[in-house]
Amino acid sequence: MSKRDYRLDSKLLTTTADMTLWKNTRGNVEITRGTLAVEVLLDDQPCGYVFQGSGSLLLDAIVETESGAVGNSVERALTEPFLMLGRLEDEQQQFQESGTEDFTKWGFENQDEFVGKAEGLLDKFFERSTCRNRHTDGPWGTEARVFAFPNSQGRLDLLLTKGSRLVYTAPDRVFVMKGDKMVLTSRGSVAVSRPGKSVLVEGNCCSHVYEHWHDCC
Repeated sequence: MSKRDYRLDSKLLTTTADMTLWKNTRGNVEITRGTLAVEVLLDDQPCGYVFQGSGSLLLDAIVETESGAVGNSVERALTEPFLMLGRLEDEQQQFQESGTEDFTKWGFENQDEFVGKAEGLLDKFFERSTCRNRHTDGPWGTEARVFAFPNSQGRLDLLLTKGSRLVYTAPDRVFVMKGDKMVLTSRGSVAVSRPGKSVLVEGNCCSHVYEHWHDCC
């Protein structure tokens, strides 16, 4: 898939209730009532949203090893536009068409300013072909989610989830979970945990592993 296959819908929306966009035993992504939203279309079919308002990202990115706990939790307020690819279940479709007051509430002069930011976020997500091909190919079911959160370095933190599987990439770490197996890489260390066994490796080689994972996103 490429950026030309995706576009924003012309209808702008506002959430009518607090919503949980993703949740499992390791964390959740939530937004509050009154959050702005615009639907993302793939070949004119709904496939996700850009949201702007108030929300939160919580993620337990801690790996327990024989040498102790490695990593820390992610607790982030979502006040900037962020992207979610993946379909919401029918009971989560709690939107109404937005009005002028909805945009001024979040600091926009008009709806065009919000649309411009949403377009810029979508463009940034597709800037890197490796990221595009890795995260957007294939159909999206109600269980799969891809989130892209702008960070202070001008890049995107990514969260990919499906059931008990997830991948989280940020400037300071890459966290991967599949069921009860986990891997955490950061500058200078790699922690691996699975039932009955855990490994913590520290040293220069770990920096190369970290750079390889992070440059893919």
